[in-house]
Amino acid sequence: MTRFRIRPARLATLGVFALAGLIFWISFNTAHGTDLRSDSSMLRLSDLIQERSRKNAELDSSAAAVRSQVDRFARRDSGSSSAENRRLAGLEKDAGTKKVSGAGLSVTLDDAPPNATAQIPGVPEPQANDLVIHQQDLQAVVNALWKGGAKGIKIMDQRLISTSAVRCVGNTLILQGRVYSPPYKVTAVGDQKSLRKALDESPAIQNYLQYVDAYDLGWKVDERKSETLPGYSGTVDLHYAKPTG
Repeated sequence: MTRFRIRPARLATLGVFALAGLIFWISFNTAHGTDLRSDSSMLRLSDLIQERSRKNAELDSSAAAVRSQVDRFARRDSGSSSAENRRLAGLEKDAGTKKVSGAGLSVTLDDAPPNATAQIPGVPEPQANDLVIHQQDLQAVVNALWKGGAKGIKIMDQRLISTSAVRCVGNTLILQGRVYSPPYKVTAVGDQKSLRKALDESPAIQNYLQYVDAYDLGWKVDERKSETLPGYSGTVDLHYAKPTG
């Protein structure tokens, strides 16, 4: 009696078709026959994100008030000397949890107009990716300002500290649990000449300015005679992975 064997190549082909069928079924079941990009559920998700962002801002403000009160009580009852209190105040200032004031700069970055075209002869017409602010663009500005000796930096209305992470998803910025849309404003307190020199000498910013010239991305640097940055009011606890078992 002859045995029929399924060749490995044919078996792999059947597996591919089965996987493709599963993907199509999942896609149909998820979309329910609608366009995912225009589905009202996506709009509801966007509204939910904005609402959570507003709620996070309210909670940050409330937590900051409570933390300030706890700090006052702790200092009153700690029995610390004047020298220890001065040292603690200096550490808090360096950590970014206290206000800092002085002259400085503000840098504003913005997406290009949606109908932007090449502004320079010989430059290719832009792709969608060329017309938006990216995470590396904001990070380049922050890095340059730190290098220029900034005493403190904030993005939008939030103070940055050593553990702050600048993350962009699509054309939105997610910073410390809150969501922002362009234009993005980065403000630094420090020596204006040193800050501007650091911006001018940054290779990453020079690359960004090429896109400003080519596709009309937004870029504006303003001098600030007097600026007060708020102290960081979020949690300073570190979260990190732990081994299991």
